[in-house]
Amino acid sequence: MKLQNRYGGFTATVNSRIAAFLALILCLAAVTAPANVHAQSEPIKLAILGDSLAAGYGLAPAQAFPNRLQAALKDRGRNVTVINHGVSGDTTMGGLERIDWMLADKPDIVMVELGGNDMLRALDPAATERNLDAIVDKLKQAGTTVWLVGMMAPRNFGPEYVKQFDVIYKKIADKHGVPLYPFFLDGVAQDPALNQPDGIHPNAKGVDVIVERILPFVTKNLDDAAPVRRPARP
Repeated sequence: MKLQNRYGGFTATVNSRIAAFLALILCLAAVTAPANVHAQSEPIKLAILGDSLAAGYGLAPAQAFPNRLQAALKDRGRNVTVINHGVSGDTTMGGLERIDWMLADKPDIVMVELGGNDMLRALDPAATERNLDAIVDKLKQAGTTVWLVGMMAPRNFGPEYVKQFDVIYKKIADKHGVPLYPFFLDGVAQDPALNQPDGIHPNAKGVDVIVERILPFVTKNLDDAAPVRRPARP
């Protein structure tokens, strides 16, 4: 009888300690779980540093490239917020000058879509290259992942200008080791059915073609960049 009492007391002590230990684990889980859930649900911020092609010149806001890209990514289960930092008429110099303003949004990734207006104004390709080099360098120093989108000069600009301009983007991408999508207007350029009357800016159908063609590039590099670490900025 005494043995049973002693055994019962020992069992009660062990059980109470196990219960206390389990309660501690549950408390810790309750404290940490909300933070983990929040971290997993927080969208990746992808900013488009661009010109009128990103801004959506001549289109409704919902038809602009950043919004259409975000919708396409959402359809594929990607939690990505695409921020439109396109300014119509902007050159590579203009893009360089407004990087700090763009970084206030704390993007995880910046897609650089600039150079088309440099080309249309027949600016010196060497200056365009210097500006793009400085843009990519500054973004990387800020701790931001960078993707580069290329442009091509119209063939009627002459073979020398075309030769100098078209190689810029690959040179910058190779130098900095950043992903390059060779031609933003691939499949759309010079197609009247996919462009506005000016023959330069895509219409809504053209934007959808651009999104369709660039989407594999975006999703591949999202996977390659994961997990994206947010830049340590205030």
